[in-house]
Formats: sequence, structure tokens, C-alpha cells
Amino acid sequence: MTAAVEHDQVYAIAEEVFAAMIDGEPGYLRPWEGDLPVTLEPLVAWVDVHGELAGRAAVTTDLETAHELTRALLGMTPDEPVGPEDLTDAFGEVANVVGGNVKALLPTQGTLSLPVVATELPVVPGTSLTHELRLDWRGRSIVVVVWLFQ
Repeated sequence: MTAAVEHDQVYAIAEEVFAAMIDGEPGYLRPWEGDLPVTLEPLVAWVDVHGELAGRAAVTTDLETAHELTRALLGMTPDEPVGPEDLTDAFGEVANVVGGNVKALLPTQGTLSLPVVATELPVVPGTSLTHELRLDWRGRSIVVVVWLFQ
């Protein structure tokens, strides 16, 4: 996927997803400056692309930020509790839309897996990291990665 999808394209996808789905307007997602903070309660959501060019797109953040993303995506109030199903559905949907847009840029369309949400991204032998975007959403760190399956 590295030759088919450029770094700037992945960044543009993330910007568009956050502007359309989460914030309702552009400008709240930008590159992270400096070192990323240590994440004590990580949460990652990913989808796999299967086909001629196969890979994985994942979004990683901390649990608190994932709750904020869920509230924003589902139109919840700032103090409304986020249940596990809402968290899985909403955070998984962010990865699903990012991954689906990355897949749409590939020269041949494959299939997209259902999103998975977990505390860590499983290691897949024979993969290579093609893109890593360290992003700042409203002062909170989010990392978007794209892996190529060999």
C-alpha cells in the first residue's frame, strides 16, 4: 500500500473523517508537535484490507480520548457516560471509515474487514509499517497507522 497511498493522502483522509464525523467542521485535527505522551490506558481500533494490496489501518489513542470521540460522534453530552457497546461501535467506526477511504485509493479494490477494538494491536508476521501519523485532536494524541501485509 505504500506505493499506492501517500502520507499526505492518509492525513487528508483523517482530517476529512474528523471534520465530517466528529467535529462538524475542519480545523480540530492537526499534526502532533513534540513527543507523544505516555498512554496508560491505550485503545486501538483497526480494519484489514484484503486483496491484491493487503494491509491494516489502525487508530490508537487513550481510553479517555476514545470516550470523547464517542461522545462527539454520537452527539452525547460532555458528561454523559459512555457504555462499552457505544465505545466499540463509535471508535470502531472511526477506524472503519479511515480504512475504507485508504482502501478506496488503492488501484484494485479488495474487501474490508469489520472493525476490531482492543487494548493493543496484534502483531502480524511479515508486515511493514508504511505510514504513521501522530495527530493532535483538541490537545489529545491520536495515532493513525497503515501497515502493509507481505
